[in-house]
Amino acid sequence: MRPLLLTILLSPAAAQVSVLTYHNDLARTGQNLAETTLTPANVNMQQFGKLFSYPVDGYVYAQPLYMPGVVIPGQGIYNVVFVATEHDSVYAFDADGAVTTPLWHVSFIDPDSGVTTVPYQNVFGCNQIVPEIGITGTPVIDPDSGTLYIVAMTMEVSGGTTTYAHRLHALDVTTGAEQPGSPVLIQASVPGTGDRGTTVTFIPRNYKSRPGVMLLNGVVYTSWSSHCDAGTYHGWLMGYDANTLTQVSVYNNTPNGSQGSFWAAGAAPSVDDQGNIYLDAGNGTFDADGGGPDLGESFIKLSTSDGLSVVDYFTPFNQLNLNKRDLDTGSSGTLLLPDSVGSPDHPHLLTSAGKEGRIYLLDRDNLGQFQANSDSQIVQSLPGALTGMFSTPAYFNGAVYFSGGGDNLKAFPIANGLFATTPSSQSAAKMGGLGSVPSVSASGADNGIVWVLESSGGGILRAYDAANLATELYNSGQNRARDALSSYVKFSTPTIANGRVYAGTQNSLAVYGLLVPQAFLPVFLPQPPTQNPQP
Repeated sequence: MRPLLLTILLSPAAAQVSVLTYHNDLARTGQNLAETTLTPANVNMQQFGKLFSYPVDGYVYAQPLYMPGVVIPGQGIYNVVFVATEHDSVYAFDADGAVTTPLWHVSFIDPDSGVTTVPYQNVFGCNQIVPEIGITGTPVIDPDSGTLYIVAMTMEVSGGTTTYAHRLHALDVTTGAEQPGSPVLIQASVPGTGDRGTTVTFIPRNYKSRPGVMLLNGVVYTSWSSHCDAGTYHGWLMGYDANTLTQVSVYNNTPNGSQGSFWAAGAAPSVDDQGNIYLDAGNGTFDADGGGPDLGESFIKLSTSDGLSVVDYFTPFNQLNLNKRDLDTGSSGTLLLPDSVGSPDHPHLLTSAGKEGRIYLLDRDNLGQFQANSDSQIVQSLPGALTGMFSTPAYFNGAVYFSGGGDNLKAFPIANGLFATTPSSQSAAKMGGLGSVPSVSASGADNGIVWVLESSGGGILRAYDAANLATELYNSGQNRARDALSSYVKFSTPTIANGRVYAGTQNSLAVYGLLVPQAFLPVFLPQPPTQNPQP
């Protein structure tokens, strides 16, 4: 793939932050620590609000991604925000609003040829993703090659026959053009008896690429969930060579059983410094305690040094009861915590929570596997700390922010390898519906703001003082005529970059920022096209 067409300018703008993957980094902390424009002092209804919005053609479940200083051939240099929709479209917009039409737009459907998105009624009537299924998982960007990787689902009718397909696309960030070898049809099979034979095969219609796409050491990973709990399904993780898109690894977590989806509320898998991948599976077959391969209802650690192999796991003591009551641990993503909050005995920690509302704190070097009757072998368990969790927590400055469905946003301090047993602060407002996915902006350890999108009132953007969630700095309902979000999509994750907040809705990308120009807000101004722009 050809090199990225980026211009690095000799100005403060060259230091602008990028958001190229789900929740900002491979640990999935959700934090941007290089935000110098937005502060608790100026994020208020007088100084902050909705600046503009871009219309799009479908629901935006994927987190918007942000890349500064992209050379768009024939147009100029722009800070670009990338948006993917369930109508199988990808848009590149001017992140600063100077150009009101897309810098480029690609669509993966062709209705005249019988290629469309998938109506949700066609996947067992499951209404988890509505009204259509196209692109659900957050894409990922490789800044070195200038490639955006994304998975799209289509329904294809030919000669009276209907088929379903998932394809991994590699797009040039400057034009949206398919890179060499792109797209590739997603297929997989593994040995196993779970489908009443000797082989378990990936059935395209039965799956959606709900978690975000991940890029690690030259491999693009896609992970998969079912439509509701319908049909025959398993949890899959597949790896593709980032240059050739050749499939290089496949993992199935219930090859001799069933179910075990990787839901994660849209979160991409998390990764530690050694390149190990962490996933949390939903309800499904579990037999690993007896030497079997099935890891439903489990946290799973996979080594990437020899393909994808299980090196450790943790399964809650009450996994059978969780299965029966559909209280998946895998309803949320995993967050890897910095070593600074660990202890000598447990320096490398992971946290998450599931539908039961129990917060788990695990030692990544010894997850704990399975123990009947209690989870006393793990670092910490906080039952009843939350309502059901359908999101990924965020970390900032010694605290983890959790948002349960219909619950207050809560900050749990962590130090010396343990959580406080009660939150240090919480929001006055309860997060509507399934809760929210918190994201954090700060300048180093200062000026921390926790941002959430939630369903109250048809959709609202909220900003809280990270040091005290009882202090709500701003919400988009304070001046609806100016700031209304317009609509809400569950699991929406706000992206904060360089003084702006980007929020996907059912039909738009809404952009928020300071209403009064600051002394200096880094912006790449459009440049005139060269006589011979690079291809």
